[in-house]
Amino acid sequence: MNMLRYGYITGPLLGALWMVVLATTIAVAMSFATGDPFRPVIWLSLLWGGIVGFGAVQHQVERPLAAALVAAGTAVLGLAGLAPIAIGETTSVIGSVFAWGVLGAIAAWTTLSILEECLPGALTRHEFEEAVIRFMTGFGYIFFTAIVLIPFYVMVMTSLKNQAELIKNPLDFSIDLSKGTDLFRSYFELFLDFNFGSYLWTSFYISILTVLITLLFAIPGAYAVARLRFQGRAAFSRSILLIYMVPMIVLALPIYIAFSMLGLRNSVIGIVMIYPVTTIPVALYMLQGYFRGLPAEVEEAGLMDGLSRLAVIWKITLPLSLPAMASVSLYVFMIAWNEFLLAFMLLDDPSKFTLTRGIASLNSSEIPRQHLMAGSVIATVPIMALFLGLERFMTKGLTAGSVKG
Repeated sequence: MNMLRYGYITGPLLGALWMVVLATTIAVAMSFATGDPFRPVIWLSLLWGGIVGFGAVQHQVERPLAAALVAAGTAVLGLAGLAPIAIGETTSVIGSVFAWGVLGAIAAWTTLSILEECLPGALTRHEFEEAVIRFMTGFGYIFFTAIVLIPFYVMVMTSLKNQAELIKNPLDFSIDLSKGTDLFRSYFELFLDFNFGSYLWTSFYISILTVLITLLFAIPGAYAVARLRFQGRAAFSRSILLIYMVPMIVLALPIYIAFSMLGLRNSVIGIVMIYPVTTIPVALYMLQGYFRGLPAEVEEAGLMDGLSRLAVIWKITLPLSLPAMASVSLYVFMIAWNEFLLAFMLLDDPSKFTLTRGIASLNSSEIPRQHLMAGSVIATVPIMALFLGLERFMTKGLTAGSVKG
């Protein structure tokens, strides 16, 4: 380990590993974007990454100039067959030079950032760990971004293709923009021929009803656990989330039998009754943690002024808890919107399908694959937009559930 703590060793080593990460990332991105075969050449990536890393620890060139020089050098090496990214025979020269140049520029700029505090000589423990942490941070960003974006990208691109294109090359995820609105043909057909407008509406109002019912039970329950004193309070508080220790698949058969006997199977009322059972525990847990964090003196002042306990909750506690209730509502809405097992088990009538149940009905050899992908996009985009728009409330609510008063 002590041998690594020299700039002329740390720089080339991290530079080589970083070039492999970048070459793999850009090769995958170019393959998805163009449909042409790009692949990283590991030994060349290690070689040129080591050279870039060795140059970075010298700190002789500013980032813009270094990026331009390395981009040009990588492109020239690529034309000579020595680039870190190999291309297929069908790829144009312009596309190849572009990929090589982008790789070189990004590699130079980011390697200088990673090795910003590294000098050619001996490094302090802080300087060495800082470089390693920056490398791991960059790798983490790329890795987790890739595992999130690649499936979504494949889903969107597949939904924009027709059956002939998918049969010709299922791995070609490029699109032809000249087709205009015909790109969205699968989406039009879902709403016109597969009743997806009804599925969207059903999922929307079921999710809203689930949120309202959950809050109706969770707010008083969480307040009681957080503020009132009663026998078994501590045990109840600790056991709120025990329901999540029982897999839903274990409960599926009893629920199916009970709902069939009560005539609630294949009905929206049955779905609205069962969804809150899965969401109330987590709402109770999040809200009771938030209520405990509120100053009790404010509520006591209201009681001394003559307010009843219910009036205190309505006029004092709830207004102060709006951020927590917003986050809980968002979380419950997402659970209800994405729920599949219960909907698949209890709903058979297509006119009552939720969105997830409707998408499952598209998974058939008789229905083109692009329709299934288009349905998945329709289900994903609204909840993704809602989550990104209200993410700050989501984060606050999740952390509030871990706070003790």
